[in-house]
Amino acid sequence: MATITTLSGETYTPELPGRLSHIVHDIREAGGRAFLVGGWVRDALLGRDCRDYDIEVYDIGQEELVPILKKYGRTNLVGKAFGVIHLAMKGESLDFSFPRTESKVGYGHRGFVVHTDEKLSFKEAALRRDFTINAMGMELPDLTLCDPYGGIEDLKAHVLRHVGPAFVEDSLRILRGVQFASRFECTLAPETVDLCRTLSLADLSVERLFEEFKKWLLKPGKPSMGLKAFLDIGLDGYFPEIVPFAGSWDVLGSLLDNMAAIRESVLQENPSALDGDECAELAFAALLSGNALACVAPEGMKSVAEKFLLRITNETHLLKKVPEILACYGGLDFENVPPAPELRRLSVRLGGLKLLCLLVQATPEIMLKKSGFADALTAAAREIGVYDAAPQPYLTGKMLMDMGLKPGKEMGVIIKRSFELQLDGEIKNISDALAWAKEINLSLST
Repeated sequence: MATITTLSGETYTPELPGRLSHIVHDIREAGGRAFLVGGWVRDALLGRDCRDYDIEVYDIGQEELVPILKKYGRTNLVGKAFGVIHLAMKGESLDFSFPRTESKVGYGHRGFVVHTDEKLSFKEAALRRDFTINAMGMELPDLTLCDPYGGIEDLKAHVLRHVGPAFVEDSLRILRGVQFASRFECTLAPETVDLCRTLSLADLSVERLFEEFKKWLLKPGKPSMGLKAFLDIGLDGYFPEIVPFAGSWDVLGSLLDNMAAIRESVLQENPSALDGDECAELAFAALLSGNALACVAPEGMKSVAEKFLLRITNETHLLKKVPEILACYGGLDFENVPPAPELRRLSVRLGGLKLLCLLVQATPEIMLKKSGFADALTAAAREIGVYDAAPQPYLTGKMLMDMGLKPGKEMGVIIKRSFELQLDGEIKNISDALAWAKEINLSLST
């Protein structure tokens, strides 16, 4: 099996699909050449496993490649305009494409004319890619590195540098620079910053924007480096809802890094402790956390967060939950843990205090008025049972009907009053709720 020397100097044997070597052999027999390209190469040089196999095929055309691939699985021309053939095999899938050039002819990310040409050189084909670290290839079967634009040196130096003038033809690459800066702890080359500042995100769809924000905030990395790229490009002008924490971008960057580290630690300890929605809610609350101190009124804070989210996503859970987390977060004094009744009411608003506690834990210690506040808040939430979920009313409509009370508005009022007493701690269990309800029922009867 072919091996790679990683940037750290270690020998790495990447995991490759078993049938790929046979496919490559057939391609070479037909006079073609095959390169693993893009993210797979970058990740392999970093010693990371990558399951996205993109293979670029040179010197033979579609009419020669498709019969080869059909010997090994089901083929599907998934990107007719781009000459992409998807090969589905048992438990594995591969994408094969041809070298191509792209020309911008219209508005938006669909406004491209693509020309495939199997006779292009690797250097010519790689010119359309975004950053040099993504413009490398490894020729199969020996995984011989082809790096026409110095990607390996930029990867070593943790620099994101655009490949060429074609970079400007897709403005999404601005945000790709942000998320790559976070994931690979890179800074943008000065000339790339200058180029990004000439582009606008106005032609991008909500869906495309959201995907890049998610990669920035949710993929492993150092989000503060993404924030630095975000600011270098001047995207805080385009997204004014993202503001510094207590006047400091550095503090916001530290909070984002803490958030990512805490999330990974929680998931490592218990993979089911946070689901995908919760991870996203925590991440976007952290990104917008500066508003918790910048806005005096909680309603103003909520509207700013909602305004930003509506620009990048249609996901209802984020639009509902993130502004609420920020409103509750902004209501804390970061010194005194709220009393139990208030914690219970906060948990009802949030469906449990887990995300609020994690956001407080991510807050840099220098911003907390009292050392140990984050741990004390978490301990208090766990002690009264509202960390993972909000309390549910002990008293139910069925219980009241069993007492002879008929369904109606009066029943709802009684349940609501009982729940308020439960949140205050005056009703501690079902027995207390039933005893209270019987007294109410008797008083109503008389």
